Amino acid sequence: MSYRAFRVAGGVCAAVLLLAAVIGPLTSTGFAQSKDAKPADKSAPAGQEAGKETNKVDEYAEAQHALSGPAGNPECVWLGRRVVGLLWRDDLDTAFRHLDLYDRFGCPSAHIQVSFRCLIQHGNNIDPKAADTLNARIQACWINPAAPAIPAPAAAVTAPAAANH
Repeated sequence: MSYRAFRVAGGVCAAVLLLAAVIGPLTSTGFAQSKDAKPADKSAPAGQEAGKETNKVDEYAEAQHALSGPAGNPECVWLGRRVVGLLWRDDLDTAFRHLDLYDRFGCPSAHIQVSFRCLIQHGNNIDPKAADTLNARIQACWINPAAPAIPAPAAAVTAPAAANH
């Protein structure tokens, strides 16, 4: 019996030593950083993160206040806006997977249709590289799909007028 206990204890000690030998150099500062290591990501200050969370809550509260029925529920707003954005970006496979979840939560599929129609009709002044502009337009179309178009930026309006003179 004692031989078996020594054998198990020896195996456990060997495993601990092996683990320490492998992990030890990786966690020391000399081996963990290489000359080509990228600088650490700078995280946003806590105040900015709290502001973003408050902004998200405000968007959901705004949608719930403006929309009657399940289209204003936070889960419907969250999924629905993503479906509309994915349709805009031509990511149909992912959009349909999100749409399945949207339907499963009992959200109205007609609201997706009218929001996407609004985005198509009024999305001509959206910079494709500016995600914030697209997200703001999707939010505006989600809350009020019948809203008038957002006017084009002033630089785009004045440039053709200046070229005519």
